[in-house]
Amino acid sequence: VNLGPDKKWPRLAGVHLGKTLRICHIRRKEQLVTSTMTKTRPPKVKKKARRLHLHGAAKTDVRTQFAALCYRYKRDELQICLITSRGTGRWIPPKGWPMHKQTPADAAATEAWEEAGLTGKVFDTCIGVYSYNKPVKDRELPIMSLVYPIRVKSIHTDWPEKSQRKRKWFSQARATKKVDEPELKQIIANFDPAKLKRS
Repeated sequence: VNLGPDKKWPRLAGVHLGKTLRICHIRRKEQLVTSTMTKTRPPKVKKKARRLHLHGAAKTDVRTQFAALCYRYKRDELQICLITSRGTGRWIPPKGWPMHKQTPADAAATEAWEEAGLTGKVFDTCIGVYSYNKPVKDRELPIMSLVYPIRVKSIHTDWPEKSQRKRKWFSQARATKKVDEPELKQIIANFDPAKLKRS
């Protein structure tokens, strides 16, 4: 995806992608925005974060989601956590829709907790965008997912969607092969946590 600042971005269902990407602290016209780290905690299960359902959109409008690239080091090896999708069982990163009163990075962290039972430090920097089609009833919705890295600190044994998905850690090379989307493969293959600290 061309992330150039002068690109005229397509309109999402109620969200302009150009504005969304600028909020995500991707390269701006004249400067790079310094990334920040915030420690995340599991949201209260009693009061689940409200997702924003964008009504009135045309069938071909692009929707946006926020994905979490959850990683850790084990014996000095970088590992990536993937989960299975509920529909097809393919390997994917935790991801979901925008949430009311949550930044994109916080929404990604919420998905990491709810779908994978993982919490840690989320970097408020979008490291890439990938697209895919989401099957919904008798049609497919075009989705663009913005990816945020999370360094996992806690791996929980119980979480909201435990019974609906599998969770597994892979080496970086293995995780790259497990996902289907070409753009996501590239994001995982090129991911270097050391660059986050310097950005």
